[in-house]
Amino acid sequence: MAPRLLDYGAMSAKKAAKKVAKKAAAEVPAKKAAKKAAKKAPAGKKAAAQPPRDLAKAAYLNYRSRVEKGEHGDQLGDWLAAENAPE
Repeated sequence: MAPRLLDYGAMSAKKAAKKVAKKAAAEVPAKKAAKKAAKKAPAGKKAAAQPPRDLAKAAYLNYRSRVEKGEHGDQLGDWLAAENAPE
């Protein structure tokens, strides 16, 4: 008896369809989780952050002020102070 080529072909197509369905099912929860995480925003954060240019300028001004006063510090402290300063 000769093997049924059509049945074997149909079986591999079914397997391929199952794989595609399995991948699609796995992607849906990941997309939902990403959307959920994007919607969650920390409650205590500012609504709009300063633009990077303004933040860099404020950090530089903090640095200049610190140097003029002779205080010790570093770049990170200047940057964090600029981020936390009221606008």
